Amino acid sequence: MAKTKIYSVNTDSFEKIIEETSLALKSGQTAAFPTETVYGLGAVISDENAVLSIYRAKGRPPEKPLSILIGKAEDMDEIAQNIPKSARLLAEKFWPGPLTMILTKRDDISDQVTAGKKTVGIRMPAHEIPLEILKRTGPMACPSANLSGGEEPATAEDVLKDLENKIDILIDGGKTKFKIPSTIIDLTAVPPKILRKGGTDVMEIKKIIGDVTE
Repeated sequence: MAKTKIYSVNTDSFEKIIEETSLALKSGQTAAFPTETVYGLGAVISDENAVLSIYRAKGRPPEKPLSILIGKAEDMDEIAQNIPKSARLLAEKFWPGPLTMILTKRDDISDQVTAGKKTVGIRMPAHEIPLEILKRTGPMACPSANLSGGEEPATAEDVLKDLENKIDILIDGGKTKFKIPSTIIDLTAVPPKILRKGGTDVMEIKKIIGDVTE
């Protein structure tokens, strides 16, 4: 892999960053960027080689699925099927924001993204950089931008420490807001199950959809 190209919101035009990164992603490259939780490493879900590049860069075990970022709530229907009412309610309340929902994937979503599983994690981030990119690329596979099993990155420096020259692009957008990952809730379970506590408070989730297991 060539040297990682670094953009900075402090020195580069925002429009240039978005346009050039979006074009690179659509051509099969990978890009790391800030979200409101931690820095993510993205690739378009339609390009299996790009998705594989995420696994290689992170040293991620092939049996671990990747979550998907979407740019608007309606995109959930492009990724998932048999979507329960609870997902719509949670999306209306907490998206964009630090909540990942596990849903049943559509048959046309690549097993490369979901590691062969029939479920998929979906989130809409609350950060202008990924949201603007997603408008141009469509949904992206996007785990955290760090070596597998390591600490989630809150700064561009954290990303470089793990992934320099293993990824194509890094957008330095400063420190992330939460510095912790999203809360993950499995809505295919009955009752819904919290798989990871993070940026969305579990008690607030319970106010919307009732009891969940932890």
